[in-house]
Amino acid sequence: MTTSVQETRVRPARGAEIRRHELAAFLRSRRERITPEEVGLPRGARRRTPGLRREEVAHLSAVGVTWYTWLEQARDIQVSVQVLDALARALRLDASERAHLFQLAGATDPTPAANCPSVTPALREMLAKLEPIPACIQNSRYDILAYNRTYGLLLGDLDAVPPEDRNCMLLVHTNAEWQAAVVHLEKTQRLMAARLRAALAGHLGEPAWKMLLKRLEESPAFRENWRRYEVVDARSKSKEFLNPHVGLLSLEHTDLWLAPDVGARMVTYTPRNEETRERLEKLHEIACGR
Repeated sequence: MTTSVQETRVRPARGAEIRRHELAAFLRSRRERITPEEVGLPRGARRRTPGLRREEVAHLSAVGVTWYTWLEQARDIQVSVQVLDALARALRLDASERAHLFQLAGATDPTPAANCPSVTPALREMLAKLEPIPACIQNSRYDILAYNRTYGLLLGDLDAVPPEDRNCMLLVHTNAEWQAAVVHLEKTQRLMAARLRAALAGHLGEPAWKMLLKRLEESPAFRENWRRYEVVDARSKSKEFLNPHVGLLSLEHTDLWLAPDVGARMVTYTPRNEETRERLEKLHEIACGR
C-alpha cells in the first residue's frame, strides 16, 4: 500500500491541531482551578466563571487578552517561550505541568530547571566536599544549576524557590529574603546588571536570555540600572551577607571556570576571618539538621 503526498502532509497538520486543542483544554483547566483571592484579585459579586477569567490570566502574565483568548480557542498561532514562561508562572504550574505546557506548545523549555547537562555527579560530589564553604554552579546567565547545603541557606531558603526561579540576577532583584541578606544591595544590583550586559553580547536573541530580561523588567531597580548601559568585566571579590540564622558573614568570592568558553563556573565563598568561619560551620549544621 502506498501513501500519497497529500496524506503525508495531512497527518502532521492533524497532529498539530490535536496539540492545539489539548493546549487550550489544559490552559482552561488550570485557569479554572485558581481563585481570584489566591492571586490578590477581588472576586466581585457577579462572577460566574469558576476560577480566573481569561482577561485576568492575560493581565497576570502580561499577555494580550486577544492573544490569550486565541490560545484557549486553539487558534493556529506561534507562542514564544517568554509567553509560555509567563503563563506557567501566572497559572502556578508545578514542574510536571510546566513541562507538559511546553510539550503541548511544541517548544523547548530553556530554563535550567528543565535540563542541566553540565552538572555531572563528580561536580556534585565536589560541592558536597567543600562544606561548610558555600558553593554553587552557575552559568553566564546567573542560573543556579546546583548548590551545596550551606549555599542553600546563605541568602535565604533556596530549596523553597522553584527551580525555574533559581537565578541570582532574578533573586537579587525580586526576592525579599535575598535582598535583605545583601548588605550593599544597590551597589550589588548595579554591578550585576552591568555584568549581565557584558555577558549578553554573546547570547543576543537566545530565548532563555530574552525570557530572563523580560522577567527582570518587572524590577524598577533593574530597569534603572539597565538603562545606564554599563558594562563591567571585573568585580569586587569581597562580599558581605547578613544571614538570618548566623548573622554577618564576610566572604571572599571566587569563580572556578569549568569550560574554556567562560560559561559554566563553580562559585565559592570562603571566610575572610575566623568569626565568619565559625558562623559558616554553624550554618552548615543548621542546613544538615533540616
